[in-house]
Amino acid sequence: MITKKIYLASQSPRRRQILTQLGLDFDIVLPDKDVDEKLSDIGIDEALKELALRKARAVMDKVTDGCIIAADTVVVLSDRIFGKPHTREKAFEMLSTLSGKVHQVKTGVCVLDKKSGRYLLECESTDVHFLPLDENTIWEYVNTDEPNDKAGAYGYQEKGARLVSRIEGCYYNVVGLPAAKTLMMIKELYKGF
Repeated sequence: MITKKIYLASQSPRRRQILTQLGLDFDIVLPDKDVDEKLSDIGIDEALKELALRKARAVMDKVTDGCIIAADTVVVLSDRIFGKPHTREKAFEMLSTLSGKVHQVKTGVCVLDKKSGRYLLECESTDVHFLPLDENTIWEYVNTDEPNDKAGAYGYQEKGARLVSRIEGCYYNVVGLPAAKTLMMIKELYKGF
């Protein structure tokens, strides 16, 4: 049983839902200013872990004690990173590029103990197999406005499921936070406490 207070450094409704499903009691804590989300040129996995750590550290002054969870998720195809599209045209372009291919959803996760400053970092990767998509199918999905705030321009847990033939790996990672891995990280961080 986890007795430490947990703070989620994210406003993602999907991450909130995952922590709730895990039965964790948590509060949302957000930084006062935007965190630089530019990924370092040190390899995607390491850069995502570094970004998750930056996000966790950005809220440390807002809590007195407990465990901070921060994460960042991207879609990767042949070392090309797909973040959030922000426009319908960009969403169409991303989905057209992913059509008929296998890509990875990668999430960097940080769990950080406020009091000691100790932290653990992990990066989870899940293979996602996209169906071949025609233009009409892509525009029909883009017009739902669902792609706007999602890495890779799709939400697998929503209408975007119709774009995917199968996944290999953690379902929750594709949604935005690898559930089992995050829980194991929290337990590991506080083992012996």
